[in-house]
Amino acid sequence: METPTPVPPPHAAKDVTEHVGYRLKRASAALRTAMDRALREHGLTVPQYSCLELLDEQPGLSNADLARGTFVTRQSANVVLRGLKDAELITRPQSAEHGRALPVHLTAAGRERLHAARRAVYAIEVRMISGVPADRLAALLSDLDAMTEALGD
Repeated sequence: METPTPVPPPHAAKDVTEHVGYRLKRASAALRTAMDRALREHGLTVPQYSCLELLDEQPGLSNADLARGTFVTRQSANVVLRGLKDAELITRPQSAEHGRALPVHLTAAGRERLHAARRAVYAIEVRMISGVPADRLAALLSDLDAMTEALGD
């Protein structure tokens, strides 16, 4: 059996912890942990919070729109929406007026919960970006967008 040819790393790195993907995953995990902790105090999960944010910006989105916007499957979005509806944070009609999509809207309680939770989430983002010089933030956001586009998403 032949020894496989070593695969060269994508860029100079002493080990896997210096790879971009590893660092992105590490940052993502830290963000998710901080958000989980903060949102728990508001009775929300990260996907629920994300749905409320999207609905605040774009009332009437469908389950499929919310699934795409929160990076979950449609089935998972249904579970998230059921929880939000049970908590009376959203309204969703029993049947669609046009087509099959059921438009989702925030209730007054949903808006109130979102605004309280938003303070906590924004405080986390302030902490997260505190280590990035202000003059480099726009470039960081642009680089993250370019990486997403490079992967075809």
